[in-house]
Order: sequence, then C-alpha cells, then structure tokens
Amino acid sequence: MDFAFTPEQEMFRKTVRDFTDNELKPQSAQWDKNEEFPREAYKQMARLGILGANVPQKFGGMGMDCITAGISAEEIGRGDMSCAQFVVMGGLMGGLISEHASPRVQEEWLPRFVEGEVVISLALTEPGAGSDAANLQLKAEKDGDQFVLNGEKTSITTGYVCDASIVFARTDPSAGARGVTAFFVPMDQPGIERTKFNDLGHRAVVRGSLFFDNVRVPADHILSVEGQGFYQVMKGFDFSRALLGLMCIGCAEQTVEDTIQYVKERSAFGRPIAKFEGVSFPIAEALTMLDAAKWQCYRTLWLKDNNLPHTIEAAMCKWWGPKISVDIIHEMLLLHGHYGYTDEFPVEQRLRDVIGMEIGDGTAQVCKIVIARETIGKEYRPY
Repeated sequence: MDFAFTPEQEMFRKTVRDFTDNELKPQSAQWDKNEEFPREAYKQMARLGILGANVPQKFGGMGMDCITAGISAEEIGRGDMSCAQFVVMGGLMGGLISEHASPRVQEEWLPRFVEGEVVISLALTEPGAGSDAANLQLKAEKDGDQFVLNGEKTSITTGYVCDASIVFARTDPSAGARGVTAFFVPMDQPGIERTKFNDLGHRAVVRGSLFFDNVRVPADHILSVEGQGFYQVMKGFDFSRALLGLMCIGCAEQTVEDTIQYVKERSAFGRPIAKFEGVSFPIAEALTMLDAAKWQCYRTLWLKDNNLPHTIEAAMCKWWGPKISVDIIHEMLLLHGHYGYTDEFPVEQRLRDVIGMEIGDGTAQVCKIVIARETIGKEYRPY
C-alpha cells in the first residue's frame, strides 16, 4: 500500500493552492453576493489545465490521471465551491465528449472548452425526474438527419450562462433507461429559452432551467449511439462523485484550519477558548472524519486509474463526503460564536454552498441504494 502522492502531484497541489489563495478566496464572497459567474477565474483555471484535466492532449487537454484531478477538486474547494464545480464539470463533460462525441463535435468544441472559452453544462434533471433519472420526459423525435427536442430541464449547473449542453432526452418512450439518448446541443439554437434560479448557495454557478421548443439537433450530435445516454452518464458519475466528495472535504478542511486559528486568538474566561475541551474535541473529531473521507475518495480515484470497479466506492464518497462536511462546517460556525452567523467570516457561505452538494449527482438515499444494489443484489433494489 502506498498513500504518497508523486513529486509531480505535490508540485501541482502547491500550484493550485497558490492560485486558490491568491485568486479565489479574495473574490469568493463578491461572486456569491452578486450571483456572478467568475468568468476570469474560469479562464485562469483553464490555463492551469484544470478544466481539461482528463481530455486527451490531442484536443489541448492535460490527459492527467484521476488522482491529480482529485487534487484539483480538493484544493479549489478550499477557495470557492462554485469554482470547484467547474473541476467536476470539466471532468464529467471532458470525459463524455472525448469518449463519446463525434469527431465534428470534438474538434469544434473540446479545444475551446479546455481553454476556458466556452462553458458546457450537463442537462439531466427534469421537474419530475431527478433521482429517477431513467424516467426522463424530454422528447427527441427523429426527422430526417436531425432530431427535434421538446421539453424542460431544471436545476442545471451553469444553465443560465452555458454555451452548450449535453442534453439527455427520450428517443424511445417504451424502452425505459435504454430509451435515453445524449445530445450535444449548442445553446444558440432557435427554440431554447432559460431562466435563472435564486439559490441558497453556489450562487456563482448560476443554475437555471432550460426550455426546448422544437429545437433541431443534427444526428451526428448524438453522444455514442442512440439509447446509451443513461449508461454513459451513470459511468461518468462514478468519476464525478469522488471529485464532489473531495471538493466538499477541501472546503471543510479550510474551514477547520481557519477555526483553529480563530479559537487560538479568541479568549473567554481569561484564556484562549482553544484550551477548552468543548472547543478542541469537535476540532479533533472533524480532523479524524475528514482524513478518513478524503482517503476514501482518493482510493476511489486510484481504482478508476487502474481500471478497477469503483461504483460502490464512488457512491460512498458522494453521500458521506458532503454529509460530514456539512456537519463539520456547521460545528465550526458554532465555534465562531455570533461572528460565524455573519458574513464577516466565510464560514456561513461555505455552509450554504456545501449543503447543495448533498443533492446534486445523487442524493444520499440514491447513493445508498447503489451501494445496497451492488452488494446485496439487484433483485433487492426498491424499483
């Protein structure tokens, strides 16, 4: 067993940490208050190779291993959770397009994506189909060498600002999950409208809904083959769920470190409050749980790098990482006292941001179903 990062990975971590400290932390609160998409930071992340982490080098990507991508998620999560979402979206979108899109789509979009010139979203969730992703209602009907899309997508990360989206639509109403197809859809197509959400947290990713009214998409914009969209995204989630766990853990790690400094300086009853076990013990517990959860995530990425099964482990990362991060950041907020409840410290924003990750890419309940299904047996699943 080897738990050490390579010298190259440690150097990359330092580079990303410096970027996080200098560029993300100072602006995070402003992006949150203004609900502002951090366009320049997005481009800077691209220049560091973060957006194209797993995109092949022939398209301008880094072609880096999954563990190194995980380092990006953890470190960016320390500075701004919305920007950390771009790490996850980059890994998921980059993988889907480079592995399944037609050469025409790859050549036109991937180089611009990895350079930070365009934003690409994932449009899976619908008003009546979030966790039940196989029951999508947005329709795609074939018309010659095109498909015509009609329906609605909701809760789409970067939906209000994206330049293109991978849209999952039903091409065969009678085939269940096997009737779902993924389409690459430029957002300048006629018939597309969007609305913006007013979210509790993660405001800089400007989530929203997408509406498709007779939107025409060329047949060569299908990812892979017709009817395989559901399985493509589920496979992609086995990667993104580990990254999501790490971005939450990174956010919680930074909050614990900030709290340690605060409780050393804050005094009560004539001494620093760090001397009280009611303060130091929650910090000790937080550090223990974060360390365990972090290595669960990196082990999952190691399994993927070595082409080993990791569906169970990815689901574990997704439900546990966000949960303990929410619990820990909440506890750190309380240790800040009444200051923690104001926007004078970043802890309140971090709590709002991390809560959102208990929902996206699979709720805790869905992830536990995945774990149970893969261990107890598919015949015992509840659906």
